[in-house]
Parts: sequence; structure tokens; C-alpha cells
Amino acid sequence: MAETRGRGGVPRRMLFERDEELLLFDSMLNDLCGRAGEGSAPNGGLLAIAGSAGLGKTTLVAEVRRKAAARGCTLLAARGSEQEEGVAFHVVRQLVQPVLAASSEAEHRKILGSWYDIVAPAVGLVAGQSGVAPDPQGVRDGLDWLVTRFAVQYAPVVLVVDDAHWADEETLAWLSSFALRASDLPLLIVVAYRPEELPRHAAEFRRLAMRHGSRPLDLAPFSAAAVSDLVRDVLGEGGDELFARECWALTAGNPYEAVELVARIRDRGIKPQYVNATELRELASAVRGSGLIERLERLGPSAVRLTWAVAVLGTDADRDMAAGVAGLGAEEMADAVDKLREARILAAPQDGGPSGLDFFHPLVGTAVYRAIPAAMRVAMHGQAAFAVSEAGLGPTSAARHILEMHPENDRWAVRQLRSAARDYLRAGAPDAARRCLARALREPPALEDRAEVLFELGCSALLSEPATTVNHLKAALEEPELAPELREAVTYRLAQALAHTDRMGEAAAIVAAEAKHSTNARTRLRMQAETFQWNAFRADEEDSPARSRSLARLADHLTGRGKAERYILGLRAWDAMVRGEPAETALRYAEEALEGGLPWTDDNWGFEVPVMVALVFMYCDQPGRADELFNQGIADCERKGWRGAHLSFGLTLLGYIKFHRGRLAEAEDLVHSGLRIADRVGQ
Repeated sequence: MAETRGRGGVPRRMLFERDEELLLFDSMLNDLCGRAGEGSAPNGGLLAIAGSAGLGKTTLVAEVRRKAAARGCTLLAARGSEQEEGVAFHVVRQLVQPVLAASSEAEHRKILGSWYDIVAPAVGLVAGQSGVAPDPQGVRDGLDWLVTRFAVQYAPVVLVVDDAHWADEETLAWLSSFALRASDLPLLIVVAYRPEELPRHAAEFRRLAMRHGSRPLDLAPFSAAAVSDLVRDVLGEGGDELFARECWALTAGNPYEAVELVARIRDRGIKPQYVNATELRELASAVRGSGLIERLERLGPSAVRLTWAVAVLGTDADRDMAAGVAGLGAEEMADAVDKLREARILAAPQDGGPSGLDFFHPLVGTAVYRAIPAAMRVAMHGQAAFAVSEAGLGPTSAARHILEMHPENDRWAVRQLRSAARDYLRAGAPDAARRCLARALREPPALEDRAEVLFELGCSALLSEPATTVNHLKAALEEPELAPELREAVTYRLAQALAHTDRMGEAAAIVAAEAKHSTNARTRLRMQAETFQWNAFRADEEDSPARSRSLARLADHLTGRGKAERYILGLRAWDAMVRGEPAETALRYAEEALEGGLPWTDDNWGFEVPVMVALVFMYCDQPGRADELFNQGIADCERKGWRGAHLSFGLTLLGYIKFHRGRLAEAEDLVHSGLRIADRVGQ
């Protein structure tokens, strides 16, 4: 047991009945650092600490951090936040930014190497204004690489995530897959969470914590004996057991409530005798829920407004920003902070810790936030949105607050939400982008912007919810304010979404209709290319010979100068191969299609035709050329961060090519790699 000084300045031994947990951590820390005198290699792992609110997870985590620092370990620490749960990669940024903060951008590029453009937006290094957005799996792979490098470079490393039940979805998805690697690295991962409050999307994290932790720790409430020790520790030896047992009964052994109750007994000067036990019930009720709020209100309106501002701002709550949102002057602010710290509602400043304002315990923050009147809470989120924007914290910070506001036909809010969505897409967080754009649509945007917002919303959901994408894009096409360039982009993306939901006939019909009605020659050719492409995949095509004749006539008049022409030439090569025309014919068209370039990662054109062209070479007895094109395409996907479905598909088909070349071992390895990625990506 360790004696500590609490956030409110009350000395106490907080680690009663946690000897078993600390012994386990000491053992894992020895494994991580190498057991003294044994010459053993460092060995990491995962320690999962589960417990309901107030059972002492944060105190135990603090002791874990203290012990790790004392052993010379590098600490990567973060804490989930109830208010920032929807901010993508919020917890990841807390973990890695302190390490990266000491380096310049040039050093960041050196550290991240080829992963820079993929990972940097996710960890908050750059805005990522250009380039193709990576997919979520690509970002997770990049984070794996970055944290693995940290683990090796700064070994031994202890990575701690407190309140993991409030971690953002993107961080939990990454952590759930990466934590399995910890045992092979000089890295110990410690996570603390409330199991009953894990969100639905955390199913994989729950399995990880329960099955793969070195030994999941389920914290129990204090026993009556532990509370008795606590009473003696804080109030002295003059108490009696009946008084201590009443303290235990009133708090049900909850460590947070027991410590707070004993601290309030000490503040009131109540002697720990059973004759005074009748006064305990009132004190116990003031520790939590409505009693805590009543205690807060007795501190005055300035203190109440300040706690509301801190609750709304979350981790962004520095003194100046909180004062602005609360509407407090400098003197009022200083007085309120002192009162709230004395009352153990706000935490005392920690030596060497962040200078912002934080609650004494997460339970206090939750109670305060939920006690804010609904209309006032919405208004304060509005003030906070402007405050964080003016402070230069970026559109994602502002969007977090706008999502809590009522729609008000606010053009500024729409701009912030759209900017936040673009940042999230560049960071590989399409679900977060989709939430922002759906909210922007409800604001609503100006009539001339509505089609663009619908298009952006549809694109953000393409990989995860193609059926939803179809609805948004159809709505965009029905908008009266639709520029020709946007109409072309919406039509292409709608056809792609239809094809991804196995509606090839509808996809072909959409682009064929657009080709017929378009007055722009370039657009008409593009739509013709798309029509040929989706019809080529149809099993129910009524007159495929007629399509082949039309495609052949069109291809014979093309030079391959533009991308649409090259795609048509590529489709002509595939059609010639499928229909059994001479191999020389199919190969000639394939080479013509490749002359100007057919990249796999052009987000506005898709990678289906480049793949078909590469397969033409395999079926026309040039597997070496097919092998070369697939390797180039796969490398392009990896370089751009497309390490999900696209990469899985490419590796699997490359395995098929190796199989046809008789390289069975290589083929098996590639197909297994493709399947592993598919398993990680999911349906």
C-alpha cells in the first residue's frame, strides 16, 4: 500500500486491498525491463483493469505510471473523455503527440518515412491538404508501425489508456488489433475501463481485454476492514469500529465515495465515534448525484458556471477559454477556481502536469454535465464552438460542439462541419466524417450547397454503407442547383455505389442515361466508358454481342490521349480476350491503354479497369507482364494508404497469377495475406 496526497490535498493511502494487482504489475514490469541479474530479454504484454465507476481504476493507473517512471520506462499516456468520445483519434493523439512535440516537421518526416502522408493527419501533425485519403486499415497499419518504432527506439515503453470505455471508436479499433503485438515488443499496454459502459462498437476491445490480457483485473469494492483502515489513516486512531462500519455501509465500499466521505468528516471536524454516525448520511449523499450538485450550488453562481464550462469544453478547458465560456472576469475566475479546488470538485494542479482545468474525478464531471439545464447546455456548446475555433484548435474541435447544438440555419456551422469532415477523411476516419456531414445537412446548408453536401455525405459512406450512399447521391441528382462537373461526379459515384451493392444493371443504366443527355463531349465519353464497364460485369446482360460491336467501333477511333479514352481501350482489350479474339488484338489494346497511365488509386475513376487490363496479359500468356502490373498497383495502394479492401483484392488476384505461373508457395502466401486483410476489414 502506498501513501499519497489526494487531489484535494487530503493525505490518504489510496491503494488499500490492491496488493495482488500491484504484485501482478510489478511482475509484468520486471518482464518488460528484464529481470535484474537474470539477463532475460524484455517482454511486453497487456494488462486490462476493469471496474465500475469509483472503484479506483485511475488511482491504480496513477501508481502504475509512478512505478513505470521510477524504473526508467518511457510513458505514453492518454485518457478517454465522455465529451470527446466522437472525436476521431483523440486518444491516439494524446499518446503520441508528447513524443512528437519535441521534433520539427523535418524530423517528423524522417521518423514516419513513407508513412508520413498516411499517418500524420490522424496524429494531428498536418492538415493533409492534398493527396488521396487513406482507408481506415491503412491508417491502423501506419499507427502500428509508428508505435512499434517508439517501442523499439524508447524501450522499455509503458502505454497507458485510462477510461478506455470513453475512447473514440477509431482508437479502440486500432488498439484492439495492435495490442496483440505487445508481447513481442518491449511494450506493456495498460488499459482501464468500465465494462458496463463499453459502447457497442467496442466488442473487439472487450474480447481483447477479457481473453488476451495477461490476467484481466476485475476490481472489487473495499471491504469493511479496508474502510476501517482508511478512517484511522485520515481521522486518527481515536475512532471506533462501529463508526467505520457505518462509513462502509453508506458507501457500499466504493473507494471514491469512501475517501470523499472520510475527507468531508475530517473537514467538518466530526469525531469518528458511533454517537456521531447520524451525521454521516447527509455527508454521504453530498458525495454523489444530486447531493454533489447541491454542494456545488452552495459555492455560488460563478462556481456553478465555471464547472458547466469545464464540463462542456472537456480536455480543451484551459483557464482563459473556460472563463470566456462561463462569462467570468479575472477575479471571479480566480475565486471560483479556489473554491472548487478546496471543495474537491476541480482537481488541484499537478506538478509538471497540464495547466488546464479538470475535474477531481470523472464521476464529478459526469454529474455536472448532466445537471446543466438542456437549453443552457446547448447554448454553452455554441459558445464553446466559437471559442475553440477562435483559439485555432481546428474545425474538428468546433464540430464536436456543433454536433450538440440544435440546427439553426447557420452557414458558419455548415462550413465548420464540412471542413471537419474533410479533415476526418484525410485522417482515415470516414464514420466521423459522415456524422459531421449528416449534421450539416440538417442545419441545413444553403440551397446552392445542398447538392455538394449530399455528394460529400454519400462519398463518406461508400466503403461502409454503400446502400446509404445510393440514397444520398440520388437525392443530390434531384437538386436543382447542380453544376455540370458535380453532376458528372455524382453520377459516377452513384453508379459505383450501385455496382458495389450488386446492382450492375442499375449502375449501367444510370451512366448510359447521362451519356445520352450530356452536351459535353468529355463527359459523354466518360459515361460511355462507365456504361461499358458495368455492363461487362453483368451476368444478365441481354445483348452482349451488340455491346462488344459498339465498344469495338468506338475504340477504333480513339488515340488514348485522355483517361476516358484509355479506360475504353482497356475495356476493349478485356472484351477481346473474353470473346476469344486473337491474343495479339487484346494485347495491342491493353498496351495502348497503358501508354498514358492507368493508376490503381485514382479515386475518381476506380481500379476495376486497371485490374482487368493486367489480367488480360495473364490470360494472353504473358503472366510476367501481369505480375509486374499487379506489383506496381499493389505498391501504389500501399503508398497511398489503401491497405484495406483494395489491397486484399490485389494480393488475392496476384496469388491467382502466381498460381498460373506454377509458383504455388508464393501463391499460397499471397492469398493468405489477402484473406488476413479481408478478415480485418470485415464485411
